[in-house]
Amino acid sequence: MSPSSILGRYLTKQLLWSFLGVLILVLGIVYMMEIIELLRKISKRGDIDTLFALEMTLAKIPRVIDIVFPFVMMIAAMVTFWKVSKSNEYVIVRASGVSIWGFLKPVLIATFVIGAINVALINPISSYLYEVYDTYQFRLETKNPDAMIFTDMGLWIREASDKDTVVVVKASRLRQEEGRILLSDVTILEMDRNSQIKRRIEGFIATLDGNKFNIKDAKIYMAGKEMQELPSLEYKTTLTKERIKDSFVDPEGISFWKLPGLIHFYQSAGFAVQKHYMRYWTLIASPFLLCAMVLMAAVFSLQANVRKGGVLYMVVSGICAGFLIYFFSQIIYTFGMNDYIPLMLAVWTPTLVVSMVSVSVLLHLEDG
Repeated sequence: MSPSSILGRYLTKQLLWSFLGVLILVLGIVYMMEIIELLRKISKRGDIDTLFALEMTLAKIPRVIDIVFPFVMMIAAMVTFWKVSKSNEYVIVRASGVSIWGFLKPVLIATFVIGAINVALINPISSYLYEVYDTYQFRLETKNPDAMIFTDMGLWIREASDKDTVVVVKASRLRQEEGRILLSDVTILEMDRNSQIKRRIEGFIATLDGNKFNIKDAKIYMAGKEMQELPSLEYKTTLTKERIKDSFVDPEGISFWKLPGLIHFYQSAGFAVQKHYMRYWTLIASPFLLCAMVLMAAVFSLQANVRKGGVLYMVVSGICAGFLIYFFSQIIYTFGMNDYIPLMLAVWTPTLVVSMVSVSVLLHLEDG
């Protein structure tokens, strides 16, 4: 069946409405629970108002969407399939000679498009809200309504300036003022690939402006030479404000489009990038996982006759299967994070297992 056909457009429309309805319902329930809990926590705080709680809870929604998105798609597909089965539309479609795969084709294409839109367009917005939520959380813990996400936090980061030199930047304090990054008690170590120090630069304070550090009261130490003191020193770097911020943020809080560049930067500097690789490939695999969840939904809800009963059994079985898939994927993900299994195997195993099991069951039902 062509997705552009009348029936294909009808099924796509039904899936989209079911998806939006289930998503709004789930997020509404979670939002109410979160805001009630947050209001309970801040009830004795005079420096935080209800608006702060509303904004903080709203900023947490992307974290919830990351977890529930496959479940929402599965439940939406189950609702769609149950509707067409209840109204005998599925029986009519099958009687007209359309196979189960032709029936599922427009639904799977629509699901893949939703997953791709989530990764390409929604994910950058979600990553920004991740940072906003972390800032609110930091302000809540520090009891400072104006605190930035990395106020009073130190920095220890490494970068590769060229193929022969590795630079380590250390600062005891780090904060943001007027859009600039301000570092205190700065130490810059230039080392070769054998970790032998070539030069050390110390400064009382430094600002990161564009692609360079402006170091005040700089002291330069080199082996076999006298210490050199300079009132100010400009030091070129590949670090940016965004990359420094990203060093304090989980991979889930980094945009899909920024992950490849960040992975390359960290890898060239010698940092572990397993978490970022896992996040990047998990996002790539997510549209395929959504399609696998739709196939699983078809196993439980796509029946020629739902009037014989078993609707409650169908719903409970589908939800249990969804939770089982979630825990299974988390276990596999943990194995991949700890290098117990190859990264690609950890990313694609849940999708492949769910797809193969679902296709096998649907083939059996089709033959029956």
